[in-house]
Amino acid sequence: MTASTANAQRFREFKMPDVGEGLTEAEILKWYVQPGDTVTDGQVVCEVETAKAAVELPIPYTGVVHELRFGEGVTVDVGTAIIAIDTDPGAGPAEAPAAAPQEAAADEEAEPQGRQAVLVGYGAAPSSTKRRARKPQPGVPAQPEPAKAALQAELNGRAAPAAPATPVAPAVQPAQPAPAAPAAPAGSAVPAAGRPLAKPPVRKLAKDLGIDLATILPTGPDGIITREDVHAAATPTAAPAEAPGPVAVAAAEPGTVDTAARERRVPVKGVRKATAQAMVASAFTAPHVTEFITVDVTRTMKLVQELKQDPDMAGLRVNPLLLVAKAFLVALKRHPEANAAWDEANQEIVYKDYVNLGIAAATPRGLIVPNIKDAGAKTLPQLASELGDLVATAREGKTSPAAMAGGTVTITNVGVFGVDTGTPILNPGESAILAFGAVKLQPWVHKGKVKARQVTTLALSFDHRLVDGELGSKLLADVAAILERPKRLITWG
Repeated sequence: MTASTANAQRFREFKMPDVGEGLTEAEILKWYVQPGDTVTDGQVVCEVETAKAAVELPIPYTGVVHELRFGEGVTVDVGTAIIAIDTDPGAGPAEAPAAAPQEAAADEEAEPQGRQAVLVGYGAAPSSTKRRARKPQPGVPAQPEPAKAALQAELNGRAAPAAPATPVAPAVQPAQPAPAAPAAPAGSAVPAAGRPLAKPPVRKLAKDLGIDLATILPTGPDGIITREDVHAAATPTAAPAEAPGPVAVAAAEPGTVDTAARERRVPVKGVRKATAQAMVASAFTAPHVTEFITVDVTRTMKLVQELKQDPDMAGLRVNPLLLVAKAFLVALKRHPEANAAWDEANQEIVYKDYVNLGIAAATPRGLIVPNIKDAGAKTLPQLASELGDLVATAREGKTSPAAMAGGTVTITNVGVFGVDTGTPILNPGESAILAFGAVKLQPWVHKGKVKARQVTTLALSFDHRLVDGELGSKLLADVAAILERPKRLITWG
């Protein structure tokens, strides 16, 4: 066994896994270990945020942390090594294998050598043939060697090495010598003319942040733009102090206000980015229809108080949302055609004999919609238990991607914010979403007399390709009827 082979077996790299369904990247939120710490197989070493949720990653090796390849707050592509583990620290000092260019903490800063991995393979092999030098034509100046190098480097996907400018004899000598070009800042190189040099992940980052690569001063070797360069360009910084001298101050127009200093720009990523994309896709693909109904829920509110004292519900969270969820499930059982999905590729309607009930939850990272699997088959205590676990897990930011997949219908409880109702947007792939508004004491005609009753407004949005007006109206009316007289949970359920 060669030394290099033994070294590679000793130092093991853990790569960013696909923790969701086909996700391509994740942001490192927090490291729980540092270089020199001892870790064991299965120990959680970091927390990452995908486009769906925050997930803790366990390490599959036992040993000592040798290197963290990325810092907190960095977005890493799936399949990229993020940590190196020394699995045999007692064997003495050894050199850990260097990260591949696309896997280093600053992968875009690694200088390409030979054939480099690209999106579709390893690029072109170095040519083994040499072209005969072309004879210069009379009256046509020869192309400077640095320009040739820049052109060849652009074709190879990297900048040409810096070289002193070679003067070319002009046809007419200028009267005055041209001013010298300003020197490039230390640690950077002047990029070749044309397309800015940056690797695909950096180009994607710049595109997501709305940054023009042509406006960025590169700091990487050979004029390559790095992730840090893009982030620096996206972060507003104070203007550098100018040399002393007369300063011309432009007077602001009367009545104008400088708002730029009072604005903040935050990159859209993670859960919020995924939610935004999903809502836009849903709003412009599924024809939404929203219907409303106002209902007296005084009896339901009394039942909530009674259930809180019921021994079978001891230790469970009992609230109005629980009974709204149960009413929605019973109404769907009476109108199963409303529990469906639209298959655009096959031009089919998929009717589902199960209900995965989504509950929209507001978290510090944005809105997520985990769902209770097969909720229609659960008893009220089981539903209460799973609803409580779902909400607690979401608030802690521990909801798994699997918990948010496969939903069929959703409830959003806007009433907790004191809102009467709204027009909710469908979760992609689902047929309906029910908005539960605030319960308020209002004057209501009850048994022929105006009395103070507890009233709420429900709003049901549905996909009109799947649910027509009649079916949607019947579904919403049944939910309201159950909440008005909750004993229908027994007679209809």
